Amino acid sequence: MNVSSLVAFSVLRLQLSISTLHCLFASIFSKVCNWTIRAYRGTPSPVSPQKLDQKRIQNAMTPTSVNYHFTRQCNYKCGFCFHTAKTSFVLPLEEAKRGLKLLKDSGMEKINFSGGEPFLHDKGEFLGKLVQYCKQDLQLPSVSIVSNGSMIKEKWFKKYGDYLDILAISCDSFDDATNQLIGRTQGKKSHVDNLNKICNWCQQYRVAFKINSVINTFNVDEDMVEHIVTLNPVRWKVFQCLLIDGENAGEEALREAERFIISDKQFQEFLDRHSSVPCLVPESNEKMRNSYLILDEFMRFLDCRDGRKDPSKSILDVGVKEAISFSGFDET
Repeated sequence: MNVSSLVAFSVLRLQLSISTLHCLFASIFSKVCNWTIRAYRGTPSPVSPQKLDQKRIQNAMTPTSVNYHFTRQCNYKCGFCFHTAKTSFVLPLEEAKRGLKLLKDSGMEKINFSGGEPFLHDKGEFLGKLVQYCKQDLQLPSVSIVSNGSMIKEKWFKKYGDYLDILAISCDSFDDATNQLIGRTQGKKSHVDNLNKICNWCQQYRVAFKINSVINTFNVDEDMVEHIVTLNPVRWKVFQCLLIDGENAGEEALREAERFIISDKQFQEFLDRHSSVPCLVPESNEKMRNSYLILDEFMRFLDCRDGRKDPSKSILDVGVKEAISFSGFDET
């Protein structure tokens, strides 16, 4: 091989080596870029603590679900009641509707009407008109009621049943004698018989049926499994008896609920014995104090964090945002 051929061959080899290295580096560079892009897309940008706090505050200020106790009057005398008849005030219908519209405009999606006994005022007509307004005019996804069931008539279902999503009936015992001891009764009427009747109406008028039970010293040892399974509610909420200063405990209280109180251990034992019931949802005292957004008869939010009910200003006077900031509500 002459000198010129050797030089040409060497140049060719060098060009091939450079080309190979170029392709290799190009491939590596391309993969690194793809990895970087995927990592960038898959990993959210860091959020500052300030922005996280702002988002948390904004979520806390949104009244997604509200319990409106529009009346304190009741026809039962449950010994542990924590929203007692300290006033007989009920807002005029149009003012109540105005407040509900303010709540809807602030993000409310679920409204639950309670008392007192909500069917007591105006024989359920006031309640029915509010239920209809919330479903038909405000178009809320969920409209519900909590009642002792004693005042409910089938004609109410015929008139307002289409606007109601859920009806929860309070039942602490399936023994009439125990209900008498608790005060969950009126005269000689059987609370349990009435419960079965309302359950059938809910099925007939396509309203979801729930049961709420407050566990206390008089029913903590009762076996309710068979009765709950037979009634088959969509949800069975089981509450631990709760003391609220000024309501069922303390000098200004209308009830003395200390004799109804059970320990956390007793409450857990009751839950354990009923764990086979699939619809059971437990509510401890801690959850009761912090996780319910309560609006009273004046449309004031109630702060229950310190074991009593401290009212905010009315949303009708200061708006929802200012009133809710006082409530102590914790959705987490």
